Amino acid sequence: MRPRLKVLWGTVALTAAFTTAQARPAEVSRIETVAHADRNPVGNLGPRLEDPPEYTSHDGVLRTSITVERKRVQVGNQMLYALTYNGRYMPPTLRVRPGDVIRLKMTNNVDQDTNLHLHGFHVSPRPPADDIFIAIKYGETYDYTYRLPRNLPPGTYWYHSHAHGFSAPQVAGGESGVLIVDDLRQYLPPDLKKITEHVVALKDDQVDGDSIKTSPLSIGAPTNRTVNGQQNPVIAIRPGETQLWRLANIGANIYYKLHLAGSRFHVIAQDGHPVHRVYSADSLVMAAGARYDVLVQGGSPGVAQLETLPYDTGSAGNQFPQANLATVVTKGKPVEPAAIPTTFGPFEDLSHAKIADRKTITYTENAAGTEFYINGKTYDPNRIDFTSRLNTVEEWTVQNNTDEQHSFHVHTNQFQLMSTNGVPADPSHGWYDTVTVPVRGSVVIRTRFRDFTGRTVLHCHILNHENMGMMAVLDIVRKGAPNSTPSPHTPPGSPHTPPGHSPSGHGHSSHG
Repeated sequence: MRPRLKVLWGTVALTAAFTTAQARPAEVSRIETVAHADRNPVGNLGPRLEDPPEYTSHDGVLRTSITVERKRVQVGNQMLYALTYNGRYMPPTLRVRPGDVIRLKMTNNVDQDTNLHLHGFHVSPRPPADDIFIAIKYGETYDYTYRLPRNLPPGTYWYHSHAHGFSAPQVAGGESGVLIVDDLRQYLPPDLKKITEHVVALKDDQVDGDSIKTSPLSIGAPTNRTVNGQQNPVIAIRPGETQLWRLANIGANIYYKLHLAGSRFHVIAQDGHPVHRVYSADSLVMAAGARYDVLVQGGSPGVAQLETLPYDTGSAGNQFPQANLATVVTKGKPVEPAAIPTTFGPFEDLSHAKIADRKTITYTENAAGTEFYINGKTYDPNRIDFTSRLNTVEEWTVQNNTDEQHSFHVHTNQFQLMSTNGVPADPSHGWYDTVTVPVRGSVVIRTRFRDFTGRTVLHCHILNHENMGMMAVLDIVRKGAPNSTPSPHTPPGSPHTPPGHSPSGHGHSSHG
């Protein structure tokens, strides 16, 4: 890795991406015993994994509130000041169903602007829904209303701050939680519909005195990794038992390469989208923002380590070391292992769709690693960079002209990965909201713009990179509307969009 500054002063952003190592067709696999002389399978294995509390919708509505405050809380094995949601470093899981309405009141009790993004959700980007351009100021309360489509894919999503200039420090400081859309079990066979389920939320922190460090943030600095805010918790499973684990990287910047010795992950959904054909992997690479819903089976009695393996993002990027995340203890009365399903969710493929437009998104950065660009420009919320039309399909090529991996994430609509570096992707599990773009490489994606118009964004989901410029504005318009995308000769900042706005302009905020 060449020496260079990779620190964000006072601002930060988020990443979500995917890579699958050694993926192969689904097969039954189990957690096997891993014998280590320095591991005691009986005592001193750490706390039992605690799933976060849940706020669940009733009668088609989830009414809840989130208060953002800086508070001294338990983070792993330490008591640290963190940026909390409702007083928790690992906040409640929001659990809803397709077709529900979420009415969420957010109060900001910290001295930085904040807001809320439902990552991966196909909902309106307009206020009072998933509008990331708003700024909830200190002492203000904002009333969000999200109307979920009845065909919203079931799976694991997450929620976090998306305040411009503050998303990275705020997510790194603790402002992130898990969001679940139920009905994933409808695709499981009868003998698996009632299996044990765990949230496995990956959050990381750097420490500065008695606080989680939020600024300046160096992606490659030593980082403490937690699961559900716990340090190396114990996950219990019976021999032969099948469990559903909702893996979610809800941190700001760093990658995980998840591995469970003696086992394989059977992927049934990724980025909140059920796969059509279940596949299994020995390890899963997860950029910030990535999620996998996986089936895991217990093997013979014993202990195994859920770990992140070493991972290198390129000569201009970072080298993340191995770290233990959780201890999996297989014990208790054995059960007969269930057959892992081979097919799962509906099949949707845009390979033969009519393409209305093709776009190229090019990632570059300066040599110091302090500015990051999309098509040669840093982010400007008052400029529209791309325009797409409702009810059309587009093909985008995302080109990475740097010496480190980046991720690509777009709001409002998920997309199908068509190829990576020219290698076709498997359409049976090709839908994401975030993918990794290889060093000096490219990905091709296709997306259908459905249901919603309005301004939204696309960006690298390494939040340091997003906050340092690697984000662009996308305007989704109705067919026949004038094209508001600036031409290559249009100077940046031309008046194509209204200026950035705060919630007080929407009539949905109040001072606390």
